[in-house]
Parts: sequence; structure tokens; C-alpha cells
Amino acid sequence: MHPPVRLVAIDMDGTLLPSFAQKVSVRGAKAIKAAQAAGITVAIATGRRTAYTAPLLDGLGLRADMPLITSNGAVTRTLGGEPMDRSHLEARVARAICGLMRPFGTVVFTFDRPGRGELVLEDLAQTEGRISLWVEANRGSIEVVVPLENALPDGEDPIQGMVTGGIERMKAAERVLKASEWQPYCECVRTEYPARDLSILDLLPPGVSKGWALERLAERLGVDRKETMAIGDNWNDVDMLEWAAQGVMMANAAAELRTMAKMRGWKQAPPNDEDGVAIFLEGLVQKQALRA
Repeated sequence: MHPPVRLVAIDMDGTLLPSFAQKVSVRGAKAIKAAQAAGITVAIATGRRTAYTAPLLDGLGLRADMPLITSNGAVTRTLGGEPMDRSHLEARVARAICGLMRPFGTVVFTFDRPGRGELVLEDLAQTEGRISLWVEANRGSIEVVVPLENALPDGEDPIQGMVTGGIERMKAAERVLKASEWQPYCECVRTEYPARDLSILDLLPPGVSKGWALERLAERLGVDRKETMAIGDNWNDVDMLEWAAQGVMMANAAAELRTMAKMRGWKQAPPNDEDGVAIFLEGLVQKQALRA
């Protein structure tokens, strides 16, 4: 039997957030607050950058010291903005990646700085065609630089790169990167949305992932792996689900991921559009109250 859970890491898109929603449900927020009140540290673990994550949680009455693992593990801050952890992708590596990835789709680099220039790309029209909602939500942070390499001089290290396109095209891009000389200097994490034929290939500092960041957060908080739970729905969540002693896969995840979950003994939460995270957290809090 596992010891009581002291730390829960929850993905955002496809997990905590309902599909196409830009806010956490009332039930979801209430369940997180109940977990916090029960002494459980609830952390968000998302591929979104911090500035694209925190507004979704504002005004919900959540703790200011709530950890936000963002950019797929590259940056960890509290909801209140206090820095906790950060990694960078070397500028020389990022420049090389531009040439490798440009033929496959839109390439974007994220910098850990506020305002315009936090996101840098070279073809806004191409980006608007596939991820127009993302462009609208982030337009104030986007700077267009042509060629993209000019935004990446030595010393200007981004925290994360991103390539977007169709699923098969991004799988091909991943194969090219992993076969290149730059593979040891860049971690590659894929997220897929089959219904939209959309895939995001995140390019991260070596070894960085949600699982890596969760492990470091647990150590910082003095929480054992056996006391840690992770909840997610996509490929970029697998690493943290594997690290946490208690993994939970959403019922709306792709069939291949649900099969993986069964093979690895992970639990399954109801779909994101049915408040699956809230239902799971409610049950967790109730279970732990009975054990107290």
C-alpha cells in the first residue's frame, strides 16, 4: 500500500482544462483547494510557459506558493511568481536546430523574459494557419525575427524551442533530430492532438522533462517519490507519470497511451470534459481523511 499522497502534479491541457477551455472549471478549482487544505501540495506541470499558465489560475483562491512546472520542466515558479528552478538551451544548439527543423514546420523559441520577445519566430502567417488561437492569446509576446538565428546570439539562451505541424511530419522531424549530431545537446518531447492532426515537438535542454522537474521539486519539498502522484493525458506527461510512484492517465488520452497505462499499473481518471481531475482529487482527499 502506498503512503498518503503529499504531492500531486497535474497537466493542464487535456487534463485539468476542459477541451478548448481557457479557464479551470469551478469544480476543478474547488477540488484543488480542498487538496491544498488537506495538506497536499498541488503542482501544475504543463508545456505552456509561465505567462500562458498563471492567468488560468488567477482569481481561484489558490495558494500563492503553489508550484508551476512550465515549459515542459524548463522553468518552475510559484503561482505568486517566486522562482524555484530554471534550465536553458544553449544558443549555439538552438541556432543549429533552426536549420534542422525549418523544413518541417513553424519553429518558435521561448525566452524567460516578460513582454514582446518572450516568443520569437520568423513566419507568423504560417503559425496562424495551424495554431491561430495560440497566436491570438500570445500576440503581445511574439517578436518576428528573420532569419530566426539572428535572435539567438551566444549568451541569448532560450529555455525552450517548439516546432508545430501535422502528426506524421513531427514524427519525421523527431527522427531527424535524434539522428543528428545535436541529439546529445537537446531533449525532444512530443505532444499530439489527433483530432486536429496537430503535433508539438518541444526542444528542451538535455535531460529536462516534466519528470525531471517533478523529481527536483519533490526533493526540494522533502517529499518521497512514494508520496507523489502525477496526472496527465499526453506523451509529454509520460516521464512524470513514470517517475511518480502513483501515475494517473486521463480517459480521454489516446488509445496507445491508455494501453501503456494499463501495462504500467497506472490508474485512470474520467475524461477532462467530465471534470476527471476534480473527481480523482475529491476521492483522494476523502480517502486520506479516512486514513487520518
